[in-house]
Amino acid sequence: MQELGLYDMKIGNILFLDIETVPLWASYEDMDETTRTLWDKKALKITRTEEQTPQELYQRAGIYAEFGKVVCISCGFVSPDNKIRIKSFASDDEQILLNDFASLLNGSYASAEKILCAHNGKEFDFPFIARRMLINGIKLPGILQIAGKKPWEINHLDTMELWKFGDYKNYTSLALLTHVFNIPTPKDDIQGSDVYEIYWQKNDLKRIVIYCQKDVVAIIQLFRKYRNEPLFSENDIEIANT
Repeated sequence: MQELGLYDMKIGNILFLDIETVPLWASYEDMDETTRTLWDKKALKITRTEEQTPQELYQRAGIYAEFGKVVCISCGFVSPDNKIRIKSFASDDEQILLNDFASLLNGSYASAEKILCAHNGKEFDFPFIARRMLINGIKLPGILQIAGKKPWEINHLDTMELWKFGDYKNYTSLALLTHVFNIPTPKDDIQGSDVYEIYWQKNDLKRIVIYCQKDVVAIIQLFRKYRNEPLFSENDIEIANT
Protein backbone atom coordinates (compact mmCIF):
# COMPACT_ATOMS: atom_id res chain seq x y z
CA MET A 1 0.00 0.00 0.00
CA GLN A 2 2.68 2.44 -1.07
CA GLU A 3 4.28 1.69 2.33
CA LEU A 4 2.16 4.35 4.04
CA GLY A 5 1.92 4.30 7.83
CA LEU A 6 -1.41 4.48 9.62
CA TYR A 7 -1.02 8.19 10.33
CA ASP A 8 0.16 9.00 6.80
CA MET A 9 -2.95 7.79 4.98
CA LYS A 10 -5.35 10.40 3.69
CA ILE A 11 -8.74 9.32 4.97
CA GLY A 12 -10.38 10.84 1.89
CA ASN A 13 -8.63 8.22 -0.26
CA ILE A 14 -10.17 5.30 1.65
CA LEU A 15 -13.40 3.56 0.68
CA PHE A 16 -14.75 1.84 3.79
CA LEU A 17 -17.14 -1.03 3.12
CA ASP A 18 -19.08 -3.95 4.50
CA ILE A 19 -21.00 -6.71 2.75
CA GLU A 20 -23.93 -8.94 3.61
CA THR A 21 -24.22 -12.38 2.06
CA VAL A 22 -26.80 -15.17 2.02
CA PRO A 23 -26.99 -18.72 0.65
CA LEU A 24 -27.79 -18.91 -3.06
CA TRP A 25 -30.93 -20.93 -2.38
CA ALA A 26 -33.66 -20.37 0.19
CA SER A 27 -33.24 -23.88 1.60
CA TYR A 28 -31.10 -26.97 1.43
CA GLU A 29 -33.83 -28.78 -0.47
CA ASP A 30 -33.90 -26.10 -3.20
CA MET A 31 -30.37 -26.87 -4.37
CA ASP A 32 -29.86 -28.91 -7.51
CA GLU A 33 -28.55 -32.42 -6.95
CA THR A 34 -24.92 -31.70 -7.92
CA THR A 35 -24.68 -28.61 -5.75
CA ARG A 36 -26.31 -30.43 -2.84
CA THR A 37 -23.76 -33.23 -3.09
CA LEU A 38 -20.91 -30.71 -3.13
CA TRP A 39 -22.40 -28.88 -0.16
CA ASP A 40 -22.65 -32.15 1.75
CA LYS A 41 -18.91 -32.64 1.26
CA LYS A 42 -18.23 -29.06 2.36
CA ALA A 43 -20.43 -29.50 5.43
CA LEU A 44 -18.38 -32.48 6.56
CA LYS A 45 -15.33 -30.22 6.72
CA ILE A 46 -16.96 -27.38 8.67
CA THR A 47 -19.14 -29.32 11.09
CA ARG A 48 -18.30 -28.93 14.76
CA THR A 49 -20.07 -32.05 15.94
CA GLU A 50 -20.90 -35.37 14.34
CA GLU A 51 -24.57 -34.72 15.00
CA GLN A 52 -24.75 -31.63 12.75
CA THR A 53 -26.25 -32.43 9.36
CA PRO A 54 -25.64 -30.61 6.05
CA GLN A 55 -29.24 -29.38 6.26
CA GLU A 56 -28.65 -27.86 9.69
CA LEU A 57 -25.46 -26.20 8.49
CA TYR A 58 -27.02 -24.76 5.35
CA GLN A 59 -27.67 -21.33 6.87
CA ARG A 60 -23.87 -20.95 6.99
CA ALA A 61 -23.57 -21.52 3.23
CA GLY A 62 -23.75 -17.77 2.67
CA ILE A 63 -20.22 -17.21 3.96
CA TYR A 64 -18.75 -19.35 1.15
CA ALA A 65 -18.56 -17.72 -2.28
CA GLU A 66 -19.23 -21.04 -4.04
CA PHE A 67 -22.58 -21.43 -2.25
CA GLY A 68 -23.54 -17.85 -1.37
CA LYS A 69 -24.19 -14.47 -2.95
CA VAL A 70 -23.83 -10.79 -2.06
CA VAL A 71 -27.11 -8.99 -1.38
CA CYS A 72 -25.69 -5.71 -0.09
CA ILE A 73 -22.44 -3.74 -0.28
CA SER A 74 -22.48 -0.57 1.81
CA CYS A 75 -19.69 1.94 1.22
CA GLY A 76 -18.59 5.01 3.09
CA PHE A 77 -16.03 7.73 2.53
CA VAL A 78 -15.01 10.92 4.25
CA SER A 79 -15.67 13.95 2.07
CA PRO A 80 -13.48 17.08 1.87
CA ASP A 81 -15.96 18.87 4.16
CA ASN A 82 -15.32 16.15 6.79
CA LYS A 83 -18.62 14.33 6.48
CA ILE A 84 -19.25 10.60 6.29
CA ARG A 85 -21.15 9.81 3.12
CA ILE A 86 -22.74 6.37 2.87
CA LYS A 87 -24.03 4.66 -0.27
CA SER A 88 -25.34 1.11 -0.59
CA PHE A 89 -25.62 -1.28 -3.50
CA ALA A 90 -28.39 -3.78 -2.76
CA SER A 91 -30.37 -6.09 -5.00
CA ASP A 92 -31.81 -9.57 -5.29
CA ASP A 93 -29.97 -9.69 -8.62
CA GLU A 94 -26.34 -10.10 -7.59
CA GLN A 95 -24.98 -9.41 -11.07
CA ILE A 96 -26.61 -5.98 -11.17
CA LEU A 97 -25.32 -5.17 -7.68
CA LEU A 98 -21.75 -6.25 -8.48
CA ASN A 99 -21.72 -4.48 -11.85
CA ASP A 100 -22.77 -1.24 -10.16
CA PHE A 101 -20.09 -1.64 -7.50
CA ALA A 102 -17.47 -2.47 -10.14
CA SER A 103 -18.38 0.77 -11.95
CA LEU A 104 -17.66 2.70 -8.75
CA LEU A 105 -14.27 1.02 -8.33
CA ASN A 106 -13.40 1.51 -12.01
CA GLY A 107 -14.29 5.18 -11.74
CA SER A 108 -13.70 7.06 -8.50
CA TYR A 109 -11.41 4.39 -7.03
CA ALA A 110 -9.26 3.49 -10.02
CA SER A 111 -6.23 5.61 -9.14
CA ALA A 112 -3.17 4.19 -7.38
CA GLU A 113 -3.63 6.13 -4.14
CA LYS A 114 -7.12 4.79 -3.43
CA ILE A 115 -7.58 2.19 -0.67
CA LEU A 116 -10.31 -0.29 0.30
CA CYS A 117 -10.93 -0.84 4.02
CA ALA A 118 -13.16 -3.35 5.83
CA HIS A 119 -13.18 -5.24 9.12
CA ASN A 120 -11.83 -8.72 8.39
CA GLY A 121 -11.87 -7.54 4.79
CA LYS A 122 -8.74 -9.40 3.72
CA GLU A 123 -10.18 -12.73 4.87
CA PHE A 124 -13.80 -12.20 3.87
CA ASP A 125 -15.18 -9.08 2.14
CA PHE A 126 -12.52 -8.49 -0.54
CA PRO A 127 -12.05 -12.12 -1.66
CA PHE A 128 -15.79 -12.81 -1.50
CA ILE A 129 -16.56 -9.85 -3.77
CA ALA A 130 -13.79 -10.83 -6.18
CA ARG A 131 -14.89 -14.47 -6.37
CA ARG A 132 -18.52 -13.57 -6.95
CA MET A 133 -17.52 -11.08 -9.66
CA LEU A 134 -15.65 -13.81 -11.49
CA ILE A 135 -18.57 -16.24 -11.13
CA ASN A 136 -20.87 -13.55 -12.55
CA GLY A 137 -18.55 -12.88 -15.49
CA ILE A 138 -17.47 -9.43 -14.31
CA LYS A 139 -13.91 -8.27 -14.95
CA LEU A 140 -12.16 -7.44 -11.69
CA PRO A 141 -11.53 -3.73 -11.11
CA GLY A 142 -7.84 -2.92 -10.71
CA ILE A 143 -8.05 -2.45 -6.95
CA LEU A 144 -9.24 -6.07 -6.58
CA GLN A 145 -6.56 -7.53 -8.86
CA ILE A 146 -3.92 -8.76 -6.43
CA ALA A 147 -2.31 -11.64 -8.38
CA GLY A 148 1.43 -11.16 -8.71
CA LYS A 149 1.51 -8.09 -6.47
CA LYS A 150 3.75 -7.68 -3.47
CA PRO A 151 1.94 -7.18 -0.14
CA TRP A 152 2.71 -3.45 -0.02
CA GLU A 153 1.35 -3.03 -3.55
CA ILE A 154 -2.12 -4.21 -2.54
CA ASN A 155 -4.29 -1.27 -1.52
CA HIS A 156 -6.37 -3.17 1.01
CA LEU A 157 -6.68 -2.14 4.64
CA ASP A 158 -8.22 -4.26 7.38
CA THR A 159 -9.24 -2.81 10.74
CA MET A 160 -9.11 -6.26 12.31
CA GLU A 161 -5.58 -6.87 11.02
CA LEU A 162 -4.50 -3.48 12.36
CA TRP A 163 -5.70 -4.58 15.79
CA LYS A 164 -3.75 -7.85 15.64
CA PHE A 165 -0.30 -6.19 15.72
CA GLY A 166 1.15 -9.39 14.27
CA ASP A 167 -0.88 -11.74 16.52
CA TYR A 168 -2.36 -13.99 13.83
CA LYS A 169 -4.21 -16.19 16.33
CA ASN A 170 -6.47 -13.36 17.33
CA TYR A 171 -9.97 -12.67 15.97
CA THR A 172 -11.72 -9.62 17.36
CA SER A 173 -15.21 -8.69 16.27
CA LEU A 174 -16.22 -5.21 15.23
CA ALA A 175 -18.85 -5.22 17.98
CA LEU A 176 -16.21 -5.89 20.64
CA LEU A 177 -13.87 -3.19 19.35
CA THR A 178 -16.61 -0.54 19.22
CA HIS A 179 -17.38 -1.48 22.84
CA VAL A 180 -13.83 -1.28 24.16
CA PHE A 181 -13.20 1.99 22.30
CA ASN A 182 -16.50 3.38 23.58
CA ILE A 183 -17.77 4.09 20.08
CA PRO A 184 -21.49 4.79 20.26
CA THR A 185 -23.50 2.56 17.94
CA PRO A 186 -27.28 2.33 17.51
CA LYS A 187 -28.88 -0.65 19.21
CA ASP A 188 -29.53 -3.20 16.48
CA ASP A 189 -32.41 -5.63 16.49
CA ILE A 190 -30.49 -8.05 14.27
CA GLN A 191 -27.08 -9.69 14.09
CA GLY A 192 -25.14 -11.16 11.21
CA SER A 193 -26.53 -14.60 11.96
CA ASP A 194 -30.06 -13.25 11.39
CA VAL A 195 -29.44 -12.12 7.80
CA TYR A 196 -30.37 -15.50 6.27
CA GLU A 197 -33.80 -15.51 7.90
CA ILE A 198 -34.48 -11.83 7.22
CA TYR A 199 -33.62 -12.23 3.55
CA TRP A 200 -35.07 -15.62 2.63
CA GLN A 201 -37.97 -15.89 5.07
CA LYS A 202 -38.98 -12.29 5.78
CA ASN A 203 -37.98 -10.80 2.39
CA ASP A 204 -36.72 -7.63 4.08
CA LEU A 205 -33.63 -6.50 2.15
CA LYS A 206 -34.06 -2.90 3.34
CA ARG A 207 -33.53 -4.00 6.94
CA ILE A 208 -30.32 -5.74 5.93
CA VAL A 209 -29.10 -2.58 4.16
CA ILE A 210 -29.63 -0.49 7.30
CA TYR A 211 -27.70 -3.04 9.35
CA CYS A 212 -24.86 -3.05 6.81
CA GLN A 213 -24.64 0.75 6.74
CA LYS A 214 -24.28 0.89 10.51
CA ASP A 215 -21.27 -1.41 10.30
CA VAL A 216 -19.60 0.88 7.75
CA VAL A 217 -20.04 3.88 10.05
CA ALA A 218 -18.59 1.82 12.91
CA ILE A 219 -15.54 0.89 10.81
CA ILE A 220 -14.87 4.54 9.98
CA GLN A 221 -15.21 5.53 13.63
CA LEU A 222 -12.87 2.70 14.65
CA PHE A 223 -10.28 3.87 12.13
CA ARG A 224 -10.49 7.35 13.67
CA LYS A 225 -9.93 5.87 17.13
CA TYR A 226 -6.88 3.98 15.88
CA ARG A 227 -5.41 7.36 14.89
CA ASN A 228 -6.49 9.15 18.10
CA GLU A 229 -8.80 11.38 16.10
CA PRO A 230 -12.20 12.66 17.25
CA LEU A 231 -15.28 10.68 16.31
CA PHE A 232 -17.83 11.92 13.84
CA SER A 233 -21.16 13.04 15.26
CA GLU A 234 -24.51 11.80 13.98
CA ASN A 235 -24.91 15.15 12.20
CA ASP A 236 -21.76 14.37 10.20
CA ILE A 237 -23.30 11.26 8.60
CA GLU A 238 -25.16 11.48 5.29
CA ILE A 239 -26.79 8.40 3.75
CA ALA A 240 -27.73 8.34 0.06
CA ASN A 241 -31.01 6.79 -1.02
CA THR A 242 -30.60 3.31 -2.50
